[in-house]
Amino acid sequence: MPVRPRRAAAALAATASMALFASACTGSANNAASDDPKAETTITFWHGWSDPAEVKAITDNIARFEKAHPNIKVKVVGGINDDKLGQALRAGGSKGPDVVSSFTTANVGKFCASGALADLKPFIEKSKLDLDKTFPKVLQEYTQFEGKRCSLPLLSDAYGLFYNKDAFKAAGLDPDAPPKTWSEFAKVAKALTKTKGDSYERLGFMPNYLGYETVVSHYMSQWDHAYFDKDGKSNIGKDPAFAEMMTYQKSLVESLGGFAKLDKYRTTFGDEWGAKHPFQTGQVAMQLDGEWRLKFAKAANVGFEIGVAPLPVADDEIAEYGKGYLSGTIMGIAPQSKKQNAAWELVKFMTTDTDAVVGFANDIGNVPSTLEALKSPNLKFDPLFKTFLDIAKHPESTTSDGAVNGSAYQDTIQKFAQQYEKGQVPDLKKGLADTAAQIDRDIAAAK
Repeated sequence: MPVRPRRAAAALAATASMALFASACTGSANNAASDDPKAETTITFWHGWSDPAEVKAITDNIARFEKAHPNIKVKVVGGINDDKLGQALRAGGSKGPDVVSSFTTANVGKFCASGALADLKPFIEKSKLDLDKTFPKVLQEYTQFEGKRCSLPLLSDAYGLFYNKDAFKAAGLDPDAPPKTWSEFAKVAKALTKTKGDSYERLGFMPNYLGYETVVSHYMSQWDHAYFDKDGKSNIGKDPAFAEMMTYQKSLVESLGGFAKLDKYRTTFGDEWGAKHPFQTGQVAMQLDGEWRLKFAKAANVGFEIGVAPLPVADDEIAEYGKGYLSGTIMGIAPQSKKQNAAWELVKFMTTDTDAVVGFANDIGNVPSTLEALKSPNLKFDPLFKTFLDIAKHPESTTSDGAVNGSAYQDTIQKFAQQYEKGQVPDLKKGLADTAAQIDRDIAAAK
């Protein structure tokens, strides 16, 4: 199964490619949307999906659009990552896309600030689209930056806890009572761990930052936190939540065998998107992951009963249990497109039409991105999937803040966190303060 770049590991690598967007030619709906959306035309849509089942889901959704808009034909180009997308938006021309999608929500700040994607405000106003009545608050937040909306959400991802119920039973744990706080989680992870020589027969949980999905932003969603203060300065050195999370994560690493032992075990894991994912093979008993793991695990025919639950929360935030990290796919319009009105029809249909959103969510196994789709009776899902719908609707669920330089600040925090978990940072407070200063310098340089 091919890598799907919307996920955390590739999101970190996407930062370098985002430099391409800085020089993208800017455009706007006011000077480029002169086409007649009712005329016969063909527009081009670039997306990042490459798995055959997901490509088929896109094809089926486009067929729904063309049936509703028979005058507009859509040429679909798949497997486009942000690197290729940036080159195309910078180059412009008739061979470029009219509509684009990206899995990298952390880079919306860069998209909007650089003009890499067109401002959607004129289209939204002309269509009288009420965003508050259409999309959950968090999804509205991660598709705009500093008041400029250059994208809309297309499906979303909610992160939670997958766990092996059979392993829980074998360890004498209640399979219907997953841990709700991080202190409980540490005890459960240790109880689920079975060592074998200098390695593991089964690991309760892989806490390392290089583990699948166990990145800083996903951990931080379970602590009340603020990446930036009211003046836009990095807050990670002042907000105690960051030190608390990193201290906890490091203690979890130590209690499960130490960084070196865990990291050596990590190198034995199969591909994140294949049948040999460590949760699916039973190598780890608990896994931080998104809702899509249900379909992957089902396709892998795992030999145990799967449980799902929200991730634990900080011990003093038990009232907020049920929240989680949210992200998703975004859609936008190429600023140099000469068919922006027709392009908007596709964006509006795929992101706001309830039947289209529900059908696509059913086909691809993601969380619907509109309020109406979330409560649609036509939404089909495994009973376990409801946990992720609840996380998506939880009022305390969060996502990463946007920044003018995209995900660069997340990369900086991640790099520091990796050094800290290895024992290379003697003073956490000073290290966080230095990292905050670096983030501020990088953002200032990007403006």
